[in-house]
Parts: sequence; C-alpha cells; structure tokens
Amino acid sequence: MATNILFEDGDQLRLVCSAPATPNSGDPVLVGQLPGVALTKEDSAGYTTVKLNGVAELPVKGETTTNAAVTYGDVLYYDSGVINKDSTNGVRFGYALGAVNSGATTKIPVKIGY
Repeated sequence: MATNILFEDGDQLRLVCSAPATPNSGDPVLVGQLPGVALTKEDSAGYTTVKLNGVAELPVKGETTTNAAVTYGDVLYYDSGVINKDSTNGVRFGYALGAVNSGATTKIPVKIGY
C-alpha cells in the first residue's frame, strides 16, 4: 500500500471553511471551490468537520439570476449562502434529487459534489 495516503476515504475532514464565515452544523459550506455540509459548528480555532460527499437535505431556492424551477438532476450552485441554479454567481455544489417551484425555497435531497 502507498505510504503517502493520509486518509483512506477522505469523505469528512476537519477544514477551514471559506463560506459561510462561521458555519453551523448542517450548513452547506465551501472550502474554496470544494462543496460540503458542516457536520460540526466551527470551533474556536476556526475549523469545522465537513462532509464532502453523500446526500443531504438542504434548502434550495428555485432561481437562477431570475426565478426558475429546480428539477431532478439539475446542477446546483452555492451562491452567497443559498443553493440554487445560478451558475453565473455561484460555485458548483451538487445535484438536485428533488423539485422546487420557481421562486420557492424547499428542502430537498442534494447530492454533494460532482
């Protein structure tokens, strides 16, 4: 086995999140361009344990730069703390595994990563 492997799976790591500024458990987060969901609240040293794959139930807004419905399989983006279809301003986050009406915000399953 390779001796330079640090983590066998690497699906949840203690990291410093770039967004939001102080994550809470359950928040969608970014570590640079890497999407995830906070498993813990940010600690006093600035670290959060982040789940980097899997499926999480998250609030998703039915919008791009204007209102637009979300359908199964749509690519989703993290845009200023909101998960939506705005590829113009957002960072790619994952895939919709549910539907959201245009202009509405609904919790749906989201496949983290891409």
